[in-house]
Amino acid sequence: MLDSLVKFVRDQYRTNEFIPLHAPVFGGNEKRYVLETVESTFVSSVGAFVDRFERDMEAYTGSPRAVATVNGTAALHVALMLAGVKPGELVVTQPLTFVATCNAIAYCGAEPIFIDVDKHTLGLSPVALDHWLHMHAYLDNDGVCKLMGGDRVLRACLPMHTFGHPADLNGLVEVCGRWGLALVEDAAESLGSLYKGRHTGTLGCVGTLSFNGNKTITTGGGGMVLTNEALGARAKHITTTAKKPHAYEYVHDEVGYNYRLPNINAALGCAQLEQLDSFIAAKRILAGRYQTFFEGSQFQFVVEPAGCRSNYWLNAVVCEDLVQRDELLAFSNQAGVMTRPIWKLMSHLPTYSSSLKGDLTNALWLEERVVNLPSSVVPELQV
Repeated sequence: MLDSLVKFVRDQYRTNEFIPLHAPVFGGNEKRYVLETVESTFVSSVGAFVDRFERDMEAYTGSPRAVATVNGTAALHVALMLAGVKPGELVVTQPLTFVATCNAIAYCGAEPIFIDVDKHTLGLSPVALDHWLHMHAYLDNDGVCKLMGGDRVLRACLPMHTFGHPADLNGLVEVCGRWGLALVEDAAESLGSLYKGRHTGTLGCVGTLSFNGNKTITTGGGGMVLTNEALGARAKHITTTAKKPHAYEYVHDEVGYNYRLPNINAALGCAQLEQLDSFIAAKRILAGRYQTFFEGSQFQFVVEPAGCRSNYWLNAVVCEDLVQRDELLAFSNQAGVMTRPIWKLMSHLPTYSSSLKGDLTNALWLEERVVNLPSSVVPELQV
């Protein structure tokens, strides 16, 4: 089976060379737009492509406001600030995620609470969240969610759309609404993914995207905050050093952050965004081929949740156990086909090992079994 898998992957990419997990594809206007920024000399934090990238992303996602940032982690930090997260408060999130999700919580001086995921979405479970809140939290007279046995505030809920597969957003919106939690979506991996027809990152009060070099589209580095007009204006202000508009004076009215996306990166993003639909079409064809390949095997291919359209950012399979997972990882990587295990649970990392957590049965089960497969866009499959 493992020999067949390596051959299958090589047949898709038509190469005997090393096959990475996810590499960018530059087949559009990338060189032309980047050259325009160089010739204009506006390569840094001010330029026409930054504004264009934000407007184009608003049109694509349906978000009222999009604010570009230097990376996805910066976008997450700002999103949590917009949601009102303050030092000493608590933010509910999932343990099965990339570390940036938790690091952004720490940047705010807050702490994570780890709640289990659903196996069918790999994302935060609204059922597990509601159960934990009933057991450990209460609403005070002002409707503020607090931890039992003290006065600590639970301010927000931060799910992540794992590998581009949307979490159960309707369930999370309902639970967060009843418990007074701000819903902030980490949609770093799910650009182009739809939940019941709506773009991920637009169902909470704030959402974030990432354009790292390994994402569906890239700006080299980069991120985006998706939110409403009022919070968007606030995001723009604090990400541009909190500088008040003036022809020549430097007046900063609060602590701000230099989280601006450079124009040269935005130029790359504009060109990539023009090709996003064709990228996703190709990735979905590849995912379909993987699904067919694994039918009847010992491996379970991870498919999009019902009612959703996933971008299939990273294809994944669930192995029978840890032994089979390690055999797959060792064999494929030695054969020059890059695979990798899912992240170690955040609750296992030294930095977050003492954080509050619920029953993490599903997350622990998945941690021992999930493997990502090569998922780069195959140019021949673009439509």
